[in-house]
Amino acid sequence: MTVQAKIDAYFAGQREGKRNDMLALHTLILGLMPNCRLWFLDGKDGEKTVSNPNVGYGERTINYADGTSREFYQIGLSANTAGISVYIMGIDDRTYLPRTFGEKIGKANVTGYCIKFTKAHDIDLEVLAEAVRAGLQSP
Repeated sequence: MTVQAKIDAYFAGQREGKRNDMLALHTLILGLMPNCRLWFLDGKDGEKTVSNPNVGYGERTINYADGTSREFYQIGLSANTAGISVYIMGIDDRTYLPRTFGEKIGKANVTGYCIKFTKAHDIDLEVLAEAVRAGLQSP
C-alpha cells in the first residue's frame, strides 16, 4: 500500500466531522508545502501502539546527542480522542509557538511543538498557517 493510500484510508476511517476537518487541514498544509514528502506513521512499534497514527509533511534531519541522526517530518497531523493535533517540529525555542500564536489562534492548547484543538472551526486557520510557515522557516 502506498503512503498516499494509507493516508486516504486513515482519513476515511475518521468520523465524518473529524474527517472533513482533517481533509481541510491536509489541503491547507499541502497548499503551504505543495511538493513535500508525505509520511504515514501508524503509531505502532512492532505490535505495540505507542502513539496515535499521524500524517507527516516535509522532511528534516534530527540529530541526537550520541551522534546519530534520522529523518523525520516537519509538520504532522493526527486525530486524537479529543480532536486534532498539528505538530510543528524543529523549533528549538519551546516558548515560541505558545508565545506567538497561543493568544490569537482561538480555542486550542498550544505547546512547544503541538497545536491541539477539538474542531477546525474552533481555531483561526490563517493563524495556523502562520504557525506552520514559522516551523518551515526554522533550520
